[in-house]
Amino acid sequence: MKTEVQVALRMTVVTLVLTGLAYPLAITGIAQVAFPHQANGSLVTRDGQVVGSALVAQAFSSPGYFQPRPSAAGPSGYDAAASSGSNLGPTSQKLRDRVQADVERLQAENPNAAGPVPIELVTASGSGLDPHLGPAAARWQVARVAAARGVAASDVQGLVDARTQGRTFGLLGEPRVNVLLLNLDLDARFGRLQRPQPSAGPVSQEER
Repeated sequence: MKTEVQVALRMTVVTLVLTGLAYPLAITGIAQVAFPHQANGSLVTRDGQVVGSALVAQAFSSPGYFQPRPSAAGPSGYDAAASSGSNLGPTSQKLRDRVQADVERLQAENPNAAGPVPIELVTASGSGLDPHLGPAAARWQVARVAAARGVAASDVQGLVDARTQGRTFGLLGEPRVNVLLLNLDLDARFGRLQRPQPSAGPVSQEER
């Protein structure tokens, strides 16, 4: 009995050291050397300050910025500490009401947009933090952004085209545009917009 207990204790200690210390430290070290940007959260900086992560969506309310997909993460959305979907199904009246309200708002905010509202702009992702839009959903907002900034729509469209990523390895996923990086491109090209008055809810990127 004593021998069996000693063997079990030794195995426990060895397993803890290997899987609880050695392996995590080795993987962390490799990641920091080989992929430091990704290992540290794909953080995005502006003027030397961290303004977000390329992997996490933020709220943008100003008409001079591209808006991401809606979010159900946290009470006010876009809460990186509360990643979640709404869990509302297609028969949910609450979901239909929310989508209809978003469609009406987007149509009012984008009177010169061509075609119907892209579905991505009224449907949240499973995490509520998807930082990407499809190119069509970004193009749909070009007229509003250009008008708000007083620049040519073709210039804004050029930024969208330049920021569009293709399928991973040419096969996986769909073409996409990172909304945060695109909005930073807007500021770099045309200048930052005047800071709006603070409002209730999470602070959006243009309010920083």
